[in-house]
Amino acid sequence: MLILLQAVLGFDNLLYISIESKRAPLDKQKMVRTTGIGIAIVLRIVLLFVLVNLIKYFQDPIMHIDLWSWISGTFNIHSLIVLFGGAFIMYTAVKEIWHLVYLEEHGMDEKEVASTSKIITMIVFMNLIFSFDSILSAMALSDVFWVMATAIIISGVLMIWLSDKVSVFLAKNRLYEVLGLFILFLVGVMLLSEGGHLAHLELFGSEITPMSKATFYFIIFILVIIDIVQGKYQKQLIKAREQANNK
Repeated sequence: MLILLQAVLGFDNLLYISIESKRAPLDKQKMVRTTGIGIAIVLRIVLLFVLVNLIKYFQDPIMHIDLWSWISGTFNIHSLIVLFGGAFIMYTAVKEIWHLVYLEEHGMDEKEVASTSKIITMIVFMNLIFSFDSILSAMALSDVFWVMATAIIISGVLMIWLSDKVSVFLAKNRLYEVLGLFILFLVGVMLLSEGGHLAHLELFGSEITPMSKATFYFIIFILVIIDIVQGKYQKQLIKAREQANNK
């Protein structure tokens, strides 16, 4: 159950890793993914140990804000990490979408190649942000440390294996890269709603409620169906135009 839980909750993380690794030189992308996930597995186990023993400190409030009753909330370390992660993921998704839609349209499709150490650092950092939910969910299913650690290791190995396949698929099917970026943007929205809920955040008197996993995966399902239908329709249009030009 823990391995299945880690695999399901790790989907968004896997998507981020596949997209982020594309910024590395082509011959180093596989190494970046493997190294980043490997380091993240070790740090996940460390984080698991810390949370098991110091969970109350992550949940204790550290600050409160109330701005003219427009925005109010009580923040702890957990909520701040989730909020920051959500905002950063949304920024990453919007930046990549902007690159695909605007820069390539104007013939500027060369991406800035980042250093491998920077990309590995970002993969590890974002992996830890994604880890909070999966580790807390695992702690709700079991209180045996070695059982949870084993599930993390196995899911990490599966993530290394799948990351290469996802990256190759996105490289061969660039149409689905746009879909992946919008899913990543949706992940950011989900994290922001969850972080706002953890902080008991209220905007103009309305409390922020978290997006449920069921809603998240249902929206992804709808996006995939739309993308498949649109792709087939686009191929039919191209074929019809080619036939018309031949006549």
